[in-house]
Amino acid sequence: MSAPADTPETILPTSEPNVDLESGDATADTPLDVEPRRTVVVLPPQDNDYGIEERPTGGLNRPRGTEMRRELTKEEKELAQAGYDHIIAEKNEEHITEKGDSKDPKDVNIGKMDITEHGYSLEDLENVLVTSFVTKEPAASPGLHPKEAAERLLRDGKNILTPPKKKSAFMKYLDCLKNMFNILLILAGILEYVLLGINFEANFANTYLGGILIAVAFLNAFIEFYQLQKADAILQSFLALIPPSCRVIRGGTLLTTPAAELVKGDVVFVRMGDKTPADLVLFNSTDLKVDNSSLTGESEPQERHPLPDGSPYRAVEAENLVAVKDMEVCTALVDSWLALMKRQIAKLTGGESGNKSPLATEIGNFVAIMSTIAIVFALVFFGVGIGTVYRGNVGATVTFAVSILVAFVPEGLPSVVTLLLSIAAKRMAAQNVLVKDLQGVETLGALTLLATDKTGTLTRNQMTVTNIWNGTNMSSAFQSNNDADDTVPFSFSTPGMSEIIDVCALNSKIKFDKSDIPFEQREILGDATETGLARFAGRHLPDYDRHHKDHPKVFEVPFNSTNKWALSTVKKVHADGFLTVMLKGAPERVLAKCTTYLNEGVSTPVDDAFNKSFDDAYSYMASRGHRVIACAQYNLPGHIYPENFAFTRNPINYPETGYTFVGLVSLEDPPKHGVREAIGTLRLAGIKVMMVTGDHPKTAEAIARKINLILGETKQTLSARTGRPLSDIYDDEVSAVVVHGDDIDGLQGFEWDASVFLSIIVRGLLAENWFHSVFAKEEIVFARTSPKHKLEIVKRAQALGHIVGVTGDGVNDSPALKKADLGIAMNISGSDVSKEAANMILLDDNFASTVKGVAEGRLIFNNLKRSIQYTITHITPEVIPQLLYVVVPIPLPLSAILILVIDLGFEIFVGLSFAWDPPESKDGLMRLKPRKPVTDRSILSIKKRALRRTKTLRRDSETQTLVTPGRFRQLLTKLRAPFTRIWWEDRLERTEDETLVDGKLLSYAYLEAGIIEFAACIVSYFVIFLKHGFSPADLRRAQKATIYFAKSSPDFITNAGRVIDSKAQLEALAQAQSICAIPLPIR
Repeated sequence: MSAPADTPETILPTSEPNVDLESGDATADTPLDVEPRRTVVVLPPQDNDYGIEERPTGGLNRPRGTEMRRELTKEEKELAQAGYDHIIAEKNEEHITEKGDSKDPKDVNIGKMDITEHGYSLEDLENVLVTSFVTKEPAASPGLHPKEAAERLLRDGKNILTPPKKKSAFMKYLDCLKNMFNILLILAGILEYVLLGINFEANFANTYLGGILIAVAFLNAFIEFYQLQKADAILQSFLALIPPSCRVIRGGTLLTTPAAELVKGDVVFVRMGDKTPADLVLFNSTDLKVDNSSLTGESEPQERHPLPDGSPYRAVEAENLVAVKDMEVCTALVDSWLALMKRQIAKLTGGESGNKSPLATEIGNFVAIMSTIAIVFALVFFGVGIGTVYRGNVGATVTFAVSILVAFVPEGLPSVVTLLLSIAAKRMAAQNVLVKDLQGVETLGALTLLATDKTGTLTRNQMTVTNIWNGTNMSSAFQSNNDADDTVPFSFSTPGMSEIIDVCALNSKIKFDKSDIPFEQREILGDATETGLARFAGRHLPDYDRHHKDHPKVFEVPFNSTNKWALSTVKKVHADGFLTVMLKGAPERVLAKCTTYLNEGVSTPVDDAFNKSFDDAYSYMASRGHRVIACAQYNLPGHIYPENFAFTRNPINYPETGYTFVGLVSLEDPPKHGVREAIGTLRLAGIKVMMVTGDHPKTAEAIARKINLILGETKQTLSARTGRPLSDIYDDEVSAVVVHGDDIDGLQGFEWDASVFLSIIVRGLLAENWFHSVFAKEEIVFARTSPKHKLEIVKRAQALGHIVGVTGDGVNDSPALKKADLGIAMNISGSDVSKEAANMILLDDNFASTVKGVAEGRLIFNNLKRSIQYTITHITPEVIPQLLYVVVPIPLPLSAILILVIDLGFEIFVGLSFAWDPPESKDGLMRLKPRKPVTDRSILSIKKRALRRTKTLRRDSETQTLVTPGRFRQLLTKLRAPFTRIWWEDRLERTEDETLVDGKLLSYAYLEAGIIEFAACIVSYFVIFLKHGFSPADLRRAQKATIYFAKSSPDFITNAGRVIDSKAQLEALAQAQSICAIPLPIR
C-alpha cells in the first residue's frame, strides 16, 4: 500500500549490516563508500498530516542501504498531541472573548475594551473625547470643566485596577482547618459528646477526650494560619502605601490631583521621572522617551511623540500612546480610565489559579490514604467490639473505635510539617528570601525547570559602561570574563579618556532627586543611557557638580530619532578659544561629522586605517549585545565663535562638520553578580534554566552567553561558523535554541516535545532529535514574549510533567508567576502586582539566592521524610495492642488519652528536632537530580494517560471541542477508578520519582521499626503484670469476664491461687499501660 504522493513520509533503513542500530555507531567493517549523512526531520503540519522526511545534510556520514518508507500512524499523531487539550480549549475561549462572541456579558466587555483612540487624528480625538486642548501651546489648554470631570468620575468610576478578591482571615483559617486529619479529629471529638446524650454518667469521662481531639484540630489549623498571616504581613509592609498623584489641567488651571480621580478626556501634564497615571495619547511633547521595562522587559527606553493623523498600529506599538513611566517632559491626554497593558495583564493574572505544590499534593494523598484506612479499621473494630468484648455497650464500643481512629491518625503530623516548614522559611528569611506560601520552601527544591526573566532578574536593569575605545586601544570599565586578550583596564590617565569623560558628563540632560548628598547615593532622573554615562563620569571626576559649574552649558541640540545624536556647547577654555562643542550619538552618524580623531592626544586626519580600526572596535562592542555611543568634540576657534556667540537651531547656526572623534563607549544592562555561578549550580542540580524575556533575540542571546545560560551553538551561530545555510542545519546538530515570541503562536502541541516521541516511536534511526522540539533542548531562550506567551510556556512545560519555577519583577511576569508551581518575585525592582502573584520574594533581588533556596528545599524534604517516618512508626505499636484487646482479649494496653499524650506531648518535639539535621555533605544536595525528573519515559507515560482520558470525554457535535463533565460525573469517575485495572497499573507503574511517603518508608515504619517497638511495648506490658501476679492466661481470663480492672471489681483469683483486689488490679493496669507507652517516643 503506497502513501499519497504529497504525504511526508519516514525513511527507515531496512538493510544496514554495518551499523549498530541501537548505538548508532558504525562497526569495524563499515565500507569506505558512504553517502552524505541523511537526517530525518519532522515537517510542519500540512493538511492535518504530520510526517517526516529525509534530506541530505552533510556532516557525519551514514552507510548506504536499502530503504523503505513509513508514514506516522494516526495513533502516533494522537499520542504526540495528547496532553494539550486544556491549553487549546483555553486559547479558543480567549479567542471568543477577544471577538466579543462570548455568552458571558462580562467577557464581551473585556473583549471590546482595547484602546482605539490613538488611531484618531488630533482633531477627531478632541471631538471623540469631548474635551479641549491646544496642540501648540499646551499650557493654554482649557481641559475639562471641574464639574464635567466630577460627572465622568461618577459615571465611569475611579482610575484604578480592580483589586483581586482576597479571603478574609476567618476564611483563611477555615482553609487551614479543612485538613482531612483535622476533620477526622473534630468528628471523633463530636462523637464523644454525642455519647453524652446516650448515657451521660457512663460517658462523662470521655468528654475530656472529645475536647482534646477538637482542640488539637483547631491548634493544628492555628499554627498554619499564624505562619501564613505573618508572611502576608511582611509582604504588605513592602508594598507601596502612598497613592500616586498627577498634574491635570481643568478649567484652564493646572492642578495636582490623585491619579485615581482622573477621567477620560483629562489633559495631563507629565514631567521627567513621573509615572504615567493612565493611558495617554500625546498631542505635544519634547524629546519624550518611556521606560517600558516593567511591561515588556526592554531595557532601553522607547521614543514617543505626537502623531497629528493618528497611529495605524496596535496600542502596544503606537508611538503616540504612553502607558508607563515617562522619562522626559511632555503634555498628554488621558485616553482611558485604566492602563491598557496593565489591565490586560491583570485580567490574565486574575484568570489563573495557582497550582497545588508538589508537597501539598503528596501530603494530601497520604492523608487521604491514612484517613481511609483509619475509618475502615475503626468501623471494623466497632463491629467486632460491639459483638464480642462490649456485648452491646454502644458507648464503650464507640470510645474504643475512637481510640483505633486516634491510633491510626498521626495527630501531630500537620503541626510538625507546618513547624518544620516554618523553621526552614525562617532560615531562608535570614538569607533574604521571603516565603509567602510555606510549602513553597520544599517546591523550590523540587523544581525541574526554572524560567527566569532577564531585565531586573538576571540583569540589573541599569545601563552600565563596559568598554571604551579611544581610537587606538580598547579598555574595560566593567569586570568581565569574556573580554579580548588585548583589552586593558580603564585608566583616566590614558590619552583621550579625559575627553570621553567630559562628553559623558557635560553633554547630558540628566537631573538628580537630591544634590546635597554624595554623587553615588543620588537617584538619577533621565534616560537610561545618559544615566549610565553620567554614573561612569561621576566615578572618575573629583567633583561632578563643580565640573558642571566650571563648564556651564550655553547651547544644546537634544537627541531625536531623526538626527540620532545630541550636541552641547559648553564654556571650556582651550588654546584656540573659549567654547567647546560636545557631540555624542550613533557611531556612524557621529563619525560622518568628524574629519580628525585623537591619536595619543593629537588630532590626526581620518584615514582608511582608522576607519578599519573603527569598524573592528564597533563590531566587537555590538557583537556582545552592547549599545554603542560615539563621542566627538570641536574646540571652537575664538575668532569665529566668541564667548557670547548666539547659537540657534533654526536656522542652523552651529558647526555641523569638522569634529574630532574622541572614542566609542559601549553600555549594557550587565548581569548581576553571582548569576553565572548560580546558573551553573542549578544546572549541576539537574534543573533546566531558561530565559523568557520581552527583549530582542540578539540581546537576549548575548546576555545568555555571558551568564553561561547558553554554552552550545544555535542554528544561527553554527551557520555563521561553518558557512552552511540555515536550511541545511537540523535540530539534532545544536543544543541551544532562541525562540521568537511570534513563533510561539504557530507552534503545534507536538512541536514542543516532538523529539521525545519520535525517538521512542521510530527506533532504529541514528538521529533521535529531528524537529523543532523546544523543551528537548538543553539551553532555551524565549525572546520578544508577551505575558500571554510567558503564561503558555509555563502551561506547556507543566503539561510535560515539569515542576516549573518562574522568576520575574515586572507586571508582565505576573500571570506566569501565579500559574507556575513556584513564582519568585523581586522585592526592590519588582512591581506590586508581581509580588502579589508570587509565592516567594527575593528581598535583595539577588538571583543567586535561589541556589540557597533549592538546597534548603531539598534539605527540608529529606528532613520532612525522616520526621514523618518517625511520626508514623508509632501506628503499628499502637494499633496491634488494640487488636489484641479485642481478639485475645487482654486488658487495653494503650488508652486513647494515652495515645494522644504520646503523639502530642512527646512526638511533636522530637519530630521538630529533624528540622536542624544538617545535610550529609556540603554540596551533596546540589549534585542530586530532581526528585521528580522529567524523562522520555515520564513524558510518554503522561501522554498515554492524557490520550486515554481524552478518549473518554465527550466532544461537542458541532465544534468537536472537548466537553468538561459535570462535578457529579467527575466524582463518580473517581469512585469507580480504584476498581479498574488501568488505575492500578498507573499506580504501580515504576518511575524514577522520589515521593515524600514511599513504600520503603512505609515498610520501615510499619514492618521493621514498628514491629520492634510493638515487641518492646508488649513484653514490658506482660512483665509488669507478671510482677503483680498476673500471667498471660490470667489476663485473658480476667478480660473475658469483663468485670475486672475497675473500682468496683471483685477480687480476682489467679491460676496460682493468689487473690488480687480491685485496687491492686487498677495499679497493675496503670503501671502496665505506662510501661507500654514508654518505648514509643524512644526510637
